[in-house]
Amino acid sequence: MKASQPARAGEQQSEAPPREPPGQGDSGGLEEKFDDDDYPAYSMGRAAEMLGVTAAFLRSLDNARLFVPQRSSGGHRRYSRYQLRLAQRARDLIDEGTPLEAACRIIVLEDQLGEAQRINARLQHERTAQSPPRDRTGETTGRGASGSTGPGA
Repeated sequence: MKASQPARAGEQQSEAPPREPPGQGDSGGLEEKFDDDDYPAYSMGRAAEMLGVTAAFLRSLDNARLFVPQRSSGGHRRYSRYQLRLAQRARDLIDEGTPLEAACRIIVLEDQLGEAQRINARLQHERTAQSPPRDRTGETTGRGASGSTGPGA
């Protein structure tokens, strides 16, 4: 996880990195922020409006430690698109009758499972890229540098 990313579901957030003063740095960073799911772009009011929930609901997710929103220099909560997706999932589960604490636990487990599946897929891809070709039975094809497939070929 990059140091500038907000805490993922169930993780504690470390101190926010210092920000550059406005007008400094290159404009390329702005485009990265628009594409970054972890950039805390939304105020509590805007996030609540987008999700159709109250600010109190978002605070309850913070208190339940589903996620820890970053804070502006004035101390106001700022939410990322990733956190808004988690909040929407929590709202969906709660609307179905799931208690808040259980909904948060479900979401944390779903998030952990998704991350484990991504890591597994990446490792499998790396493994297949490094292993020699195999035939249908799972045996290596035995192709050497000359391209022959066995004795007498």
